[in-house]
This record gives sequence, structure tokens and C-alpha cells, in this order.
Amino acid sequence: MFFPALKIAISACVIAFASWLSNKKPELAGFIIALPLSTMLVLLFSYAEYHDPAASIRFARSILAAIPMSLLFFVPFLLADRLPFGFWGTYAAGFILLVIGYFAHTFIMKLF
Repeated sequence: MFFPALKIAISACVIAFASWLSNKKPELAGFIIALPLSTMLVLLFSYAEYHDPAASIRFARSILAAIPMSLLFFVPFLLADRLPFGFWGTYAAGFILLVIGYFAHTFIMKLF
């Protein structure tokens, strides 16, 4: 029971710190959130819990393949000035691209 509580506490502290920092130094907070902090924590937690190096390496490869796919969500926001969608339409378009990215990720992972 201690390990899950510790994982939650550490993760919550990272998120809370970045949220607090976002008002004071938004550029720094954005940079911190863009770092693979959650990935680093999850890989560490996963390995500590299961002690399976092969699974951890496959997990890390999956994350690497997923990062570009997850950025598809932001493409409609990048083009928001040129699209007549408004916020919710842009958000929905980003979500649809994210679903497409998931299927592309699944295909890529089958190759490795």
C-alpha cells in the first residue's frame, strides 16, 4: 500500500509545482512540463514495481513512438487562426487527430 501512495504523492507534487509555477514563470513551467518528467517517473515506478527490464525498454520505445503522434492534438490549435471551428471544434479536431495518431502508433509498434 505504501508504494502506490508514494507514486501518487510524487506525481501530485510534480503537477502541483508546475501548476503553481505557471502563474509566476509560465515559460519555465511550460519547459518543465515539456520535459519527460512523467515519462521518467513512470519508467522508474514501473521498473521498481515489476523488475522487468525488457518490459521497461519496450515501454520506453512505445513512449518514443507515441510522442510525435500525441503532438497531432496540437495541430488544429496551430492552425486555429485559419480554421472556423472555435475552441470546441478545434479541441474536437485535435482529439480526432489524436485517435488517428493512436492507430498509427499501434501500427508502428508492431514493426518493432
